[in-house]
Amino acid sequence: MPDREKESPEQLERLGRTKGAERAERIGQPETDAERRRRRAQFLRDLTEARELRDRVQPRRAKVARLRHAMRMRTFRW
Repeated sequence: MPDREKESPEQLERLGRTKGAERAERIGQPETDAERRRRRAQFLRDLTEARELRDRVQPRRAKVARLRHAMRMRTFRW
């Protein structure tokens, strides 16, 4: 995307651009549990944000998906 130069520092932080040098220094070293949890939490936040955006952009598809999920849950046997 050509607009990468226009992104704010917060957006670059979210994209992991500012920590590239830090990661480059650690190549070959195992990541700590805290780093893995931090990356996973960020990924889950981004995933939730993307789902919310998709639901706003395609409300009919989101409603159908909710109804389909509800039907699956009602017919699920424990």
